[in-house]
Amino acid sequence: MDKQVASAEEALADARDGQSFAVGGFGLSGVPEVLIGALYAAGASGLTVVSNNCGVDGRGLGILLAAGRIARVTGSYIGDNKEFARQYLAGELEVELTPQCTLAERLRAGGSGIPAFYTPAGVGTQVAEGGLPWRYGPRGTSCTASGGRVCRRGFAAQGDTHLRRRRPRAARGDRHGNLVFHGAALTRRTPWTRSMAPPRGPWCWSADVRPRPSAGERNAER
Repeated sequence: MDKQVASAEEALADARDGQSFAVGGFGLSGVPEVLIGALYAAGASGLTVVSNNCGVDGRGLGILLAAGRIARVTGSYIGDNKEFARQYLAGELEVELTPQCTLAERLRAGGSGIPAFYTPAGVGTQVAEGGLPWRYGPRGTSCTASGGRVCRRGFAAQGDTHLRRRRPRAARGDRHGNLVFHGAALTRRTPWTRSMAPPRGPWCWSADVRPRPSAGERNAER
């Protein structure tokens, strides 16, 4: 089955308001900027995004953020994105901050049919105990906050994360949908690609790949 499409616009032809997307990348490394540009051009808004961070001002997911297209972000890092911080503190954006490896495992679990797992990350903090602000209200008060996690023997329970649409960037890929990730990209983009949950409904992923080798021309260790 040939899974190639002619353009990023065709890959995102079904983009609609309110959809959820898992977007690969770490900082500005491995960000599917071509697909993000196509999503911006599609005009979809009210989006929920799961990504390590939300780009920077004017690049990556920062383009969608500045246009007011993103309603909720699940991520690990606000970083140097001033607009991200402004929207969060102003109560314009809901943000669920999650430890990086916990976020990666939540995505992997969602694609593996694992509904929950235990991790020591966040134990003793608001990540596990609850009260971490997700959305701020007027005058900097917390309007929506995280709930507490079940903790046992120094481990906190975490639920899986499964989405219908994924947008990774790969170093190489073939027409059957096999993707190749280089080096450190394996730690962030592989879980994002695997966060599929076919038993729970239709799903779709699109990958920004350049160049495209023939079928079978890939290193299985990457």
